[in-house]
Amino acid sequence: MLRLNINDTFTKELPADPIEENYRRQVPEACYSYVQPTPVKRPSLIAWSEELADLLGIKLTPDTKDKFRDLLSGNSSLEGFKAYAHCYGGHQFGHWAGQLGDGRAINIAELSHQNQQWVLQLKGAGPTPYSRSADGLAVLRSSIREFLCSEAMHYLGVPTTRALSLVTTGEQVTRDMLYDGNPKEEPGAIVCRVAESFLRFGNFQIFLARNDKKNLQKLMDYTLKHFFPAFGPPSKEAYISMLQEISDRTLDMIIHWQRVGFVHGVMNTDNMSILGLTIDYGPYGWLEGYDYGWTPNTTDAQNRRYRFGQQASVGLWNLAQLASAFHPLIEDKERIEAILDSYRTKFQDKFFSMMMAKLGLDGSHESDKMILSKLIETLHLAETDMTIFFRELIKVHKDLSPKEALGKIQLAFYEPYMVKDALKTNWINWFELYIKRLKESDTDVSERIQLMQESNPKYVLRNYMAQVAIEKAEKGDYSLIEELSEMLKSPYTDNPKYDHWYKKRPEWARHKVGCSMLSCSS
Repeated sequence: MLRLNINDTFTKELPADPIEENYRRQVPEACYSYVQPTPVKRPSLIAWSEELADLLGIKLTPDTKDKFRDLLSGNSSLEGFKAYAHCYGGHQFGHWAGQLGDGRAINIAELSHQNQQWVLQLKGAGPTPYSRSADGLAVLRSSIREFLCSEAMHYLGVPTTRALSLVTTGEQVTRDMLYDGNPKEEPGAIVCRVAESFLRFGNFQIFLARNDKKNLQKLMDYTLKHFFPAFGPPSKEAYISMLQEISDRTLDMIIHWQRVGFVHGVMNTDNMSILGLTIDYGPYGWLEGYDYGWTPNTTDAQNRRYRFGQQASVGLWNLAQLASAFHPLIEDKERIEAILDSYRTKFQDKFFSMMMAKLGLDGSHESDKMILSKLIETLHLAETDMTIFFRELIKVHKDLSPKEALGKIQLAFYEPYMVKDALKTNWINWFELYIKRLKESDTDVSERIQLMQESNPKYVLRNYMAQVAIEKAEKGDYSLIEELSEMLKSPYTDNPKYDHWYKKRPEWARHKVGCSMLSCSS
């Protein structure tokens, strides 16, 4: 028997769906439905986060490995805990979609360890009442992407859900990867996701949409008690403080996305965590060329609602929807609007400070804003790799000429031969400004370099890297999952062992499915 410290607050304190039969339906007046994962034929544990397991108080030993494999594949359950799926709604691509819920996610444990609460959730473990017309399963490629990215984001310092394990099911799952009428069978898999809570904006929205103030109050009070206890017992003031904190955390998360060049791809309100965590890794991606207009999501290709340069604005729009759900218990439109207005102001300040750190500047000089705006403008003139540009910029110092400085970042250009004439002049002009600013800076050189190294990762999970790992794994070779996992634990550290990953996206990956084109099944 597995001995874990179960502490199931969610199901004990919030209303359950009274129907325990697992069939698709509308679920009114409930926060969740009890549902068991669907057993699989031949589960195999192929990836494991030892660091996260330590946080959970879990030890994988020869005696427990098979037991954890069965638990994390849905083939067994923890004694004393009933698995469940969340009920929530949400706006998808700006339109209210009604009830959504955990269609392929099942919470299999709530644990306490060292005064920290954790929820373990299986993604791809079978249908729930919220699966609508879907099967509740997941395929290996999407599960690899989620496992690698969750952990990569954690080590980058980005607020995120985590991934404990990756299990193959020994079964085939049919998917139409690009929704283009070409379904095929793929290997099935299950990821165990971990977070303090998986509550989303949509958990609150569903009660507003149903005019269910009683259960909205219960959920608000539960959230306040367990995740924002510093604001005191339930009251209007406590709810306002909680909304402000959620707004601040959401903004901080998005600033981190902008810092590392991450694009979520599906910032629907049901994919927004009330704890400010990056959640639901579907069609995500890292910028290759620095491009405010880029989105990794084929579904979003036309309108580009969730493009890189729009993420902060979408975050605000989503917060406005959450604020509407909070309003029946706050009933103070002016103070809610003040919170949303503060988001706008804080974004400008935080974005500027973050970009200054990437440039190794303190932001105190009157020329700093111009330096930043000119840089963003110049980066958009030709395809320039974001990660490599900022990492190579660390090598530029005040004793270089602008032309020498330009030579230091050549690795970042996808087509270096294009850096001539007007484009070259733009870069020379920018480096004149930047080097002049470095000469005027009071910051110690070593401090500037350290700041830039801590702000600009060398290794990120580019889509082509995940795709290569997927293709190997689909042939039964999981070695690249392990290699990438190890590399991404130290994304800011130079390591010659991984220099073959420090390069621009290969040309073969520019238009390859899985590297550039991703759907919500990815």
